[in-house]
Formats: sequence, structure tokens, C-alpha cells
Amino acid sequence: MCNILHLPRYFFTQLVLFALMANSSMAAEATASLSGYYKNLLINSNTMAFFPPSESYLVDLNRLRLKVDGQVGEKFSFNLQYDNEAYLGSYTDTNEFGFAVKNRQPDTSIDLQDNYYDQNNVFARQRVYRAYVDVALPAVDLRIGRQRIAWGTAMMWNPMDILNPFNPIQLERLEREGIDAALLDWDYSALSRVSLVYAKKQSGDSSAVRWRSNLLGFDLSLMAGRFLENTVFGFDFAGQVGDIGVRGEMTQTDPDNERRFTHAVVGADYTFSNSLSFNLEFYFNSQGSTRSKAYQFNRLLSGDMLSLARHYMGFYSSYDVTPLLQASYFLIVNLDDNSTFFSPNLVYSVTDNIEGSAGVQTFNGDTGSEFGTFENVYFVQLQWFF
Repeated sequence: MCNILHLPRYFFTQLVLFALMANSSMAAEATASLSGYYKNLLINSNTMAFFPPSESYLVDLNRLRLKVDGQVGEKFSFNLQYDNEAYLGSYTDTNEFGFAVKNRQPDTSIDLQDNYYDQNNVFARQRVYRAYVDVALPAVDLRIGRQRIAWGTAMMWNPMDILNPFNPIQLERLEREGIDAALLDWDYSALSRVSLVYAKKQSGDSSAVRWRSNLLGFDLSLMAGRFLENTVFGFDFAGQVGDIGVRGEMTQTDPDNERRFTHAVVGADYTFSNSLSFNLEFYFNSQGSTRSKAYQFNRLLSGDMLSLARHYMGFYSSYDVTPLLQASYFLIVNLDDNSTFFSPNLVYSVTDNIEGSAGVQTFNGDTGSEFGTFENVYFVQLQWFF
């Protein structure tokens, strides 16, 4: 078992930098606050056919996240988030867990993850989830370190969100991996911004520029960049047409080693006065195929692709049953092979800072279809925020 003193050197570099900032004569005062959460997530499912033998499993994920936010004077701030996770159950000895969690190395420029225990159906690891410093000057903001750079406006599919891609069927929808990057934002007017980013991964470097503004009540942005071995151009928009929210994104990617492809999504949402909300999105993925026999499941499992087909429809709805209970569900339909992903969920506020939830992810479709290949997932969760 490793000692916490063995955390990667980058972690200590950040701490040293924070300490220097805190003791700088430039800083009138330094403040910091501690927050975070503890989550217990119990999952029941079956291992996939890609990782034989197929078997039923229960796994209990326990995660403690500690978050330190600090302010040093008027210009400098920092954010540090540390995770300690333990997976309990026989699932930790399966080939699927080894591929998805245990042996998966983060593609970040610096390894801030440490697997420190693995025996007797217990697997534990620690990692730095976020670690960045921020310098705020008049009209200019510079953020350096492990961070989340969220570009795009859509809800289920985000073609513009290339630096931190998101799989719409992942169980923990609010968990977004960070990237080691430097981000410069220049607000040259009240509603307009130019962003420059340089990001580094083990697999290569990325750099991009993004312009964002508001025209006739619509938020608009244009982006161009070089992401690993891909040259990408894109745009997005979001606004209101009457009481209906509308949004959309499109990117065109020109890879070095394969054909050019386009990702595009358009959506709309509406919320009634009784809290009932509806969200609808259509997604086009020319990188995918209209024939299930041509699906590249190996690229999907590795994260190189997030969707296998070309045409999708997504639907999300939520409703506050009581002030303490919310019901919601996601539905995604693969319009090429007619397979479906359906995920209803209930969330109950036990107290002001304790939340319980339960739900299921069901996958339906013919053999060889995209969603018909996955196994149903049943889960309950308790989360305590502090």
C-alpha cells in the first residue's frame, strides 16, 4: 500500500505554488475553504460479452472527494480536488473491471493517479481530479493546470467538447475528466470573448482558438484548432424562440489518417410552470455507420469513438414530484439499427446536504446492434455533501 507522500510530483508542485502565492508580499490576504462529498454507489449488472466469462456482479463504489478553493489577494485563486476511491466486490477480479478501471491509464500529460490496494475483492486508488491556478486581470483570465474546459451548448452530445469528451450513456453523468491545459480568456466586451487553449496529453498536444459573442439574443461561438492528429472547425449556438430554448453544434474534423467527418446536433427544450421539462435532440455522426456489421466496437470501448451509428434521437424529461423528490429519464434511440438506451431515475433529498437516488439503465436491440450489445445496469446511490 502506498503512502500519500508518494503522490506524483506535480501535486506537490501545485502545493508549493499555492504556498508561494499565499506568502507573497503582493497578497493582501489569503483565504481557503474546504468542501466535497462522500458517495456510495451500489451497482448490479453483468459483464459484457467482450470480456468473457460473462457473469453477474455487484460492486460498491465508495468515493471521498475533498475540494479546496483558495483566494490569494484580488488576482490569484486556486482549486484542488482530491479523490480517494474504493471498489468492493467480486467485480474487481473480472476482466471487464481490469479493462475499464484497474488497468486503464489516464491520458493526461502527468500521471496523478495511484492504485494503492488490490486484493480480497477490494480495489482502491487515489487521484488528483482537479488542480489549477487562476490569474484574473482586467478583461483577461489565465487558468493553468488540470481543469475542465466545457465548450458547446447541447445536452446529450457535444461535438464542440473535444478536450473533455462525454459519453451520453455513462452512469455518473456529472463526472467529467479534466485535462492538463493552459486556458486564456479575453473578454473584449460585455458579451464577447476570445479563448486560447493549449492542452497536453500522453497521446499528443492540442491547441485551439474560440470566439464567443451574442447576436440578436443568441449566444454564438466559432472554434478552430488542432486536436491531437485532427484539424477541427466548429460552431455552436443557443437562445430562445418564444418560450422554447433552442441550441445546436457542428464540427468538421479532418484527421491525418482517415476520411473527413462531421458531427452535428440540434435540440430544443421547454419547461412548464409545474416544473415538468422536456428536452429533445437529434444527432448526426458521419464518422459512424448505418450498418451494424461495420460498427467499430473496439474504438467505442477504448473511448476513441463515442457513438457507432450515424443518426440518433435523444429525449430527456424531469419533474419535481414533491419539493424533495424528482423523477427523470433519458431515452436515446439509434435510428439506424433501432436499438435503444432508456434510463429512469429518482432522486430524493434526505436532508439539505444528503441525497439518495435509484435508477436503471436498460439497453435493448438486436444482436450486433449498438445498444443491444450492452448489459442492463441497476443502481442505488447515497451522496453526502459538505
